[in-house]
Amino acid sequence: MEAVAASAKPTLRVAALSGSLRNNSWHHGLIRAVLTVPCMCGAAEELCEECIPGLRIDHVDISGLPMANPDLETDGGDGFPPAVEAFRDRVSAADCFLFASPEYNYSVTGSLKNALDWASRGTHKCWADKAAAIICAGGDFGGGRASLHLREIGIYLDLHFINKPELHIRAYEDPPKFDDKGNLIDAQAKDRLRKVLLSLQAFALRLQRKEN
Repeated sequence: MEAVAASAKPTLRVAALSGSLRNNSWHHGLIRAVLTVPCMCGAAEELCEECIPGLRIDHVDISGLPMANPDLETDGGDGFPPAVEAFRDRVSAADCFLFASPEYNYSVTGSLKNALDWASRGTHKCWADKAAAIICAGGDFGGGRASLHLREIGIYLDLHFINKPELHIRAYEDPPKFDDKGNLIDAQAKDRLRKVLLSLQAFALRLQRKEN
C-alpha cells in the first residue's frame, strides 16, 4: 500500500480560461470538451480519476472583469476590485493553466489580454513559474498566430508553455469540427486535446519537482 501511495500522482488544479466572450464560441466549446475528455474506455464522462488521474479542471470565467485600470487599485497597488480579487485568487490557486485563445487580428482577444494584465499586477505575480498550454481554433492557421503572440506575452509573465503537442483546429475544414452550439465534435481533435492535457500534466509535475 505504501508503494502504491508513493507512486500516485499528486492532484494538479488546472485553471482553464477561454479568451472569447461569445456564448457559442468554439473556445467555450473547447473548455467544455476539456471537462468531458473521453475516458480510456472511449466513453465521454466528466473528467475523473479514470480519465486523467491527478487532474482537476477549474473553468475560470473572465467575462466579468473590468478593464485593467490602475485607478481601481488600492493599498499601494495590491488591492483590487472584488471581481478582480476573486479572479486573482483562482489563478493563484492553480498549478497550471490551459488557455483557449481565439485569434483576433493576428493576436489574442482584448478580454484575454485584460485577464493576463490583472493577474500580473501588484507584488504577487499570479502567473509566474507555472506550466501552461494553449488550444486554438480558427481559419487557415487554426489560431496559430494568436498562440504565438500569447507565448510572447507569457515570457514577461514567467509562464512556461508546453511545446508539443499543439492543438490548432482549422475549424472551417471538413469534416465539421464543432456543432452549431460551439461544441467540439471531431474525434481526432478530442484525442489530441487529451494528449495536450497529459503533456501539460507531465510538464507541470516536472516544474514542481525542480522547485522542490
